[in-house]
Order: sequence, then C-alpha cells, then structure tokens
Amino acid sequence: MRMAPLEPVGARARWVLGVGFFVLFVCVWSFFTLGGFVSPTFLASPPTMVKEAYLLFVEYGFIRDIGMTVWRVFGGFLLAAIVAVPLGIAMGAYKPVEALLEPFVSFCRYLPASAFIPLLILWAGIGEAQKLLVIFIGSVFQIILMVAVIVGGARRDLVEAAYTLGADSNGIVKRVLIPGAAPGIAETLRLVLGWAWTYVIVAELIGSSSGIGHMITDSQALLNTGQIIFGIIVIGIIGLVSDFAFKALNRRLFAWSAI
Repeated sequence: MRMAPLEPVGARARWVLGVGFFVLFVCVWSFFTLGGFVSPTFLASPPTMVKEAYLLFVEYGFIRDIGMTVWRVFGGFLLAAIVAVPLGIAMGAYKPVEALLEPFVSFCRYLPASAFIPLLILWAGIGEAQKLLVIFIGSVFQIILMVAVIVGGARRDLVEAAYTLGADSNGIVKRVLIPGAAPGIAETLRLVLGWAWTYVIVAELIGSSSGIGHMITDSQALLNTGQIIFGIIVIGIIGLVSDFAFKALNRRLFAWSAI
C-alpha cells in the first residue's frame, strides 16, 4: 500500500490495519509465553488469561467490579465537566476572568491526582466520594484550560460581524462563541474522559473493596498475572467503546463542523 503524507485512509483499510495490529500483538505475546521464553509468573499466556477471565466472571462476580468502576469514572467525569465547562467558557470569553483564574488553574493542572488521596481519605473517608473526587480533581483543571483555549480562539471576524448586527456581550457568548466552540469542547471532553480512566485505578488501589483496580491489586498479591492482564484489557475495551461512542455522538451533533 502506497503511503503519502496526510493522505487519508479508507474506512475498510483503517479497520483492517487496526484489527491487524491487535492480531499481530496477540501472536507475539503467544510466541513468547507459550514458547517458554517468559515465565508464567511474570506474564501469563493468552489461553491462561482467558481461563482466568472465565473464573473472574463465574466465581468472583467480576461484572459487579466492572459496573462500579464505570460508575466511578463517569460520575467523577460528569461532575468535572459540569464545573469545568462553564468556567472554561468564562475564561475564554472574558479576559479579566482569565487573568483571575488562569494562574491558579495552571498551577493545579500539574498536581497529580494521586497526591490528594491521603487528604481525600481524611476529608471524605474511603467510600465512593473519595474515589469520585480523585477523578474530579484529575479531570476538572484539564478541561477548564482546554475549553478556555478553544473559546478564546474564536474567529474575530465572526465576533465583529455579530457586534455590527447589534449583538450585545451576552449575545456574543451565547450565539457566537459557544456554538463555534461546541465541537472543540466535545472533542476535549472525549480526550479527558480517556484520562479519567487512568485516575480511577489509582483511586481504587487504596481503601477499595470493589472495582477493577481492587481486583488488580488482589491479583498482584496472588501473583496472578492472567487476571491482572485481563483487568487491564477490560479497561482498554471499555475505554475504546466509550471513545467510539463519543466520536459517533459528536459527528451526529456537530455534523456541520466538518463542512
């Protein structure tokens, strides 16, 4: 297949290449594990992982762990989006608000969410609130800044045209800035949702009795690499499905943005 810079790939070729790489990855994994090049203690083979996956669902109720993790991710992410999107719009639209909040938000953006876990346990205990807050903290500041950049990058000619037609400041925000930034904001939320999945495992490593992260921690204590790998794969599959769903929703809601 001939390749050229920035040349698009057809939908069928994209699927073939994407699935093909997964198949290649599994083949290499099988070669090293089934061929005896890697000890099962350090890396389980694909058949062993499938067996452990069956046991997780049949004997250990792993479907409940999956449900709890999904609830935590989307709960914490939704809280972050509700807070961050309006603040990001305000920062992007009004420069005094940006001058007030941008230094603090930029400072907080570099703080790892895991560093807050001891404090959150003291403040909220080891229940669901603590886990939701870890995901909230890990997501909210990223969304604020990214939304502010998107809104602040609005086309000036559209803003000036709206003023010429008699729009006031509120009208500019509601009818020019927000509609123009909506596709970019939706794409930002899609990207940050992927980051939220990395925070939930950290949140579930401490003081948790359920969830995929809890299962991975228990499996580590038992040196069960098959269950650990399966837990990681489940996270990747759920994340991939949610990513595709987010993309499809964005294409439907903002089909005009591709024109």
